[in-house]
Amino acid sequence: MKSVKKLVIAIDGPSGAGKGTVARTLSEHLGYRHIDTGAMYRAVAWKAHHDGLSLDDELAIAALATRARLNVEGGVIAIDGHDVTREIRTPEIDKAAASVARLPKVREVLVRRQRDEGKDGGVVMEGRDIGTVVFPDAEVKVYLDARADVRAARRLLQRGQAELSSAAVDAEAGRLRTRDAKDASRPIAPLRRAADAVLVDTSDLSFEEQVDTIVALARTRMEGPRTS
Repeated sequence: MKSVKKLVIAIDGPSGAGKGTVARTLSEHLGYRHIDTGAMYRAVAWKAHHDGLSLDDELAIAALATRARLNVEGGVIAIDGHDVTREIRTPEIDKAAASVARLPKVREVLVRRQRDEGKDGGVVMEGRDIGTVVFPDAEVKVYLDARADVRAARRLLQRGQAELSSAAVDAEAGRLRTRDAKDASRPIAPLRRAADAVLVDTSDLSFEEQVDTIVALARTRMEGPRTS
């Protein structure tokens, strides 16, 4: 009986594109682990802030990232025993995480941890540089994107804002565009679509359509080329 290969599925894209929900559901469909690498940077940024470290102190934050006990699976984000699932989803931590993610030594530590987490396959890993840096040879690469206004609305809903005014969406969209520009221009592991990544624009797709598209792609890779 032919065994089914366990893949590394890399899902990249900007904030609010839907990576987290899609990756989590995809992992459930396939029986894979789900690793949110962005949450790693957010958790480290939260811990650095909690411990009173300067976000410019690269060596101190890299040391923190090295020794920290991180859990970013199962919908719970924890660092050194602290459940920070909700605390890391704030505008303040958005900025702090972006700063931490631009520190080369911190990225080196966390990329090493991410590669170790996914080395045996059977993982859906989401972030901004999975298909370009962390796992450039991933069997499945997807780049999720959406219009800034759509991403902004999703972000606000994720934070529990029940009613979305046009002013609030416009303001959040502006913040996302600024974050996109910073992520795309950073010298280390900039946000970009891998040459062999499949682009999935989620702006006008239902959630089911998003998941079905990627599940179909993964199934094709699992089955491998047909032989006559």
